[in-house]
Amino acid sequence: MANAVASLSEHQRREWDEHGFTFVRGFAPADTCAAMLERVTEIVRTAASLESVDPAIVMFEQTEMPGAVHPEDRVAKVFKIHRDSVFETFAHDDRLLDLVADLLGPDLDIFLSQFIFKNPGAYGQPWHQDSLYFDFTPDHQVGVWLAVSEATLENGCLWVLPGSHREPVHDHVPDQRPGSLHGYMEIVDHDMDGAVPVLMDPGDVLLFDSHLMHRSTDNESTGPRAAMVYHYSPAGTVDRTPEAKRIINDWVPARRAG
Repeated sequence: MANAVASLSEHQRREWDEHGFTFVRGFAPADTCAAMLERVTEIVRTAASLESVDPAIVMFEQTEMPGAVHPEDRVAKVFKIHRDSVFETFAHDDRLLDLVADLLGPDLDIFLSQFIFKNPGAYGQPWHQDSLYFDFTPDHQVGVWLAVSEATLENGCLWVLPGSHREPVHDHVPDQRPGSLHGYMEIVDHDMDGAVPVLMDPGDVLLFDSHLMHRSTDNESTGPRAAMVYHYSPAGTVDRTPEAKRIINDWVPARRAG
């Protein structure tokens, strides 16, 4: 991987403390992004042929995708792939874990992974905090968002509300849009003035706090906006998620000091 990084810089640490997120530009090379897209496409096509891809879970869009030609053109997300090939290698990359350890401590677990296709015409996800879905102690986790393709205003990039990582988990209501993905929830009790777009090039990484309020917008472009997302927690975290909602969690030790 390009641009070796051992730990967060002073600037990145200040961004994290003040805003709840920071970037590592150019972290992953193009061949890593290409390998991820190739492998996840293989998983989706295998699932579409009714063969097992266990433990991966393929989630299809709930709205019509009129431009769909291949199975992956109808997919929203693929969960539970951090034990698989290139995704596992990236999840355990020492340089990445050095960054996460700067924020969470030396002993780390990974508990959730998802590849996001965000095909043309797909809905964005409303304003939310990831910690809503994580009934954990401690309750601050770190998300690692790798841009597999360019993220732009047109194709539905993330938006974040700087400083909202200091907020408690707010009340969320179900997303009311027809055809919204199962589990989409929305914050409606907070002023989102001051939100900023997260524009990313392939290979860029965004680190963000699980309390950070963020959303994405609809993909109004002619191509997908692909991303790979991992979630890390301190080792020993207690997961109180109800069993019915725990299906996408898969706890794996990522690093143990010493």
